[in-house]
Amino acid sequence: GVEITMNNAAALYFNEKYNLPTETAAAVASIFGWMNLFARGLGGFISDKMNRRLGMRGRLAWQSFVLLLEGALVITFAQCDTLASSIGVLVLFSIFVQCAEGSTYGIVPYVNPLATGCISGIIGAGGNVGAVTFGLFFREYDSKTAFTLMGIVII
Repeated sequence: GVEITMNNAAALYFNEKYNLPTETAAAVASIFGWMNLFARGLGGFISDKMNRRLGMRGRLAWQSFVLLLEGALVITFAQCDTLASSIGVLVLFSIFVQCAEGSTYGIVPYVNPLATGCISGIIGAGGNVGAVTFGLFFREYDSKTAFTLMGIVII
């Protein structure tokens, strides 16, 4: 749900907080999506390496690590006061969001080997539920509070 929420909220956030024109705010916000080009695969790759070293405990340790950093970084993002620091933290935050997604799909085959397609579908649907929940945060609270709450839920 974090990725969908960020795709929906980031451009408006940059537009409102830093008074960027809509096109510029959208371009800055798109950086979040660009991290998908490598970071999701990286998360799965590291999950595989951790599995070879430590078995499922390694996968779960990596998953816990990336989720912890993802949550901490979105809270940090909410506290940023300059455009440059916001962009820098956004890049790091996005990398860990995408790594967590890749890591999640590294765990899927072990949940129920006979139903990996079904499990993948449930995980995807769970992301949509998370996006709706996080979207309600942005509807009810200012951006700083909404991002902070999102980080707390992630952690």
